[in-house]
Amino acid sequence: MSIRPVTHIGTTQPTLEGAGVKLERVFGFQDPEMLDPFLLLDDFRNERPEDYLAGFPWHPHRGIETITYVLAGTVEHGDSLGNTGNLGAGDVQWMTAGRGIMHQEMPKGDDRGRMHGFQLWANLPSSLKMSEPRYQDVNAGDIPVVVDDDGTTVRIICGDFWGKSGPVDGIAADPQYLDVFVPAGVKKRLKVDTYKQTFAYIFEGSGAFADASDPFGVLTEKELNGKELHVRDRTGDRSLVIFGSGDEIVVQAGEKGIRFLLVSGAPIREPVAWHGPIVMNTREELIQAVNELRGGTFIR
Repeated sequence: MSIRPVTHIGTTQPTLEGAGVKLERVFGFQDPEMLDPFLLLDDFRNERPEDYLAGFPWHPHRGIETITYVLAGTVEHGDSLGNTGNLGAGDVQWMTAGRGIMHQEMPKGDDRGRMHGFQLWANLPSSLKMSEPRYQDVNAGDIPVVVDDDGTTVRIICGDFWGKSGPVDGIAADPQYLDVFVPAGVKKRLKVDTYKQTFAYIFEGSGAFADASDPFGVLTEKELNGKELHVRDRTGDRSLVIFGSGDEIVVQAGEKGIRFLLVSGAPIREPVAWHGPIVMNTREELIQAVNELRGGTFIR
């Protein structure tokens, strides 16, 4: 076993998107090679309806996949193909935009006004950028949950883990998308594919990730503060951890436990021409897409 080194730690940036939704951008619109095949991750966590109800009205997508995972509240969605629906707490929508789709997402809070979810963008290889659009809508009850003897709990949205497979399949980057909770004081080793790009996004609790050059034993909360990562609580700093190559990560949970998304995927390693929600391989393809959008021929 080889521990993946921690190569980058970052925090979210407040961002205004859609028709005025206040969210936290974990990463996005940076060097696309940094997390290839992943392009963007947003954390839309809010308890003020006025900060999210304007939502994300009609907008185009081409050449990517968008993955929406809801933890609290609901998201009403619709598209140019006539698909409509609601995503509730624990639900997932994996949309392969392919050659093009017009889409809208309108968040609605729960009975206490809370809204929380994530949207991840994954790139498509050139061979699939003009494929037919596809949806995979997954109800919370259909997502496998595995619990280890020490209380570690993992929801498997996509990929294989601990003998279970997530319900989302047929994805170009062969990704693994996990929602992981490690209880207070527990040190946990989690296997990941050696050759896939891997990151963790912490959204509850506190903890530290071992670095390959500095593996640690059981740490106190005070010691965690001086290690690679510390997240105070749910309303504290949100943290992104990017890992180098290896076949496992090691996490030490703090005194309130730690919960994070653990995502990995096979790099595509192709040129990227990127304009908002349209991601192609060349500037010429991007210009064509924009011209089609303006000319009303974007949807085929």
